[in-house]
Amino acid sequence: MRYILGIVRIFVGVLFIISGYIKLNDPVGFSFKLEEYFSQGVLDLPFFEPYALAISIFVVILEVLLGVLLIVGYKVKYTLWSLLGMIVFFTFLTFYSAYFNKVTDCGCFGDAIKLTPWESFTKDVVLLVLILLLFFGRKYIKPLFRPFTTKVIVALSLVACVVYAYYVLNHLPVIDFRPYEIGKNIEEGMGVPEGAPKPVYEYAWKFNINGKEEVIVTNGDYPTVEGEFIGVETEEIQKGYEPPVHDFTIEQNGEDFAAGLLQEPKLVMVIAYDLRKSDLDMFGQIKKVTDEASDKGYKVIGMSASSFDQTNELVKKYNLGFDFYFTDETTLKTIVRSNPGVLVLKKGTIEQKVHYNDLDELVFD
Repeated sequence: MRYILGIVRIFVGVLFIISGYIKLNDPVGFSFKLEEYFSQGVLDLPFFEPYALAISIFVVILEVLLGVLLIVGYKVKYTLWSLLGMIVFFTFLTFYSAYFNKVTDCGCFGDAIKLTPWESFTKDVVLLVLILLLFFGRKYIKPLFRPFTTKVIVALSLVACVVYAYYVLNHLPVIDFRPYEIGKNIEEGMGVPEGAPKPVYEYAWKFNINGKEEVIVTNGDYPTVEGEFIGVETEEIQKGYEPPVHDFTIEQNGEDFAAGLLQEPKLVMVIAYDLRKSDLDMFGQIKKVTDEASDKGYKVIGMSASSFDQTNELVKKYNLGFDFYFTDETTLKTIVRSNPGVLVLKKGTIEQKVHYNDLDELVFD
């Protein structure tokens, strides 16, 4: 039993550290996921939404530290109770999401590993069983190091987490797991490879046959029956291939200009998904760098999900030399974890991407 629990202890601890680190690398992205959970129609807890980022940072740092505490064997009783409470909560959350089909991706491993709601729930059930095993066998969990060394390891882990969180919040994630990382071509990301799986649909046809309503299920073909057609219900039973980049448009007056703009040899995108939440003071600096880009032959555009009146007012206030286009808010949040943020592209390939704190790092050749 001691050896079994030792293996389980290391496995659970490492898994919590990895899961926590992936989310710690992108706490802003995890906060967006929490906002989705808190929203009306899911958990209906909108009063938590303004605190989503703070909750995100606290949860991911706690997740990493609990993994470290479990491995080194420090504060075992506290650690196991905390792990148990956390996994019970997450198991409920993933079951709720899966059963009611509320949130299609739990965000357990950020953008690094995508899990379906039922896969997330299954993962949490397995973890719950393993943590219960550790909980009832906690007498076998002994410290790996002397008390002073253990405390130093835990303290350094906490400091490292705080410093790392501070860095990624004021810049961008160190590791970009999204399809808009530097070096990726947006247009290629929207393509569907030949032979990619297509979605499979199930059709439930309703007919009135001899005064009795009957349902005939097919995968698309209209059934050959003698009766009066009433209606049909369609259900997707197997998802098809979804390209990494989807729902990407650059619209103005209802027209999508994405195809043409992604062929520009020199393009600068200023992205501000919601101007009400943007650091508007940075647009003075953005004007300087975009004017420099324009002087060197770059086409500059703004992209936002805000209204025309809001973007037009911003353009006038800061005398910006470019116009804004409309793009879906979720897409803009995915492209860059900065509001505002700036991208430099060459024929659709992302060459540079910076947080508004790093505008001075942009290079226009």
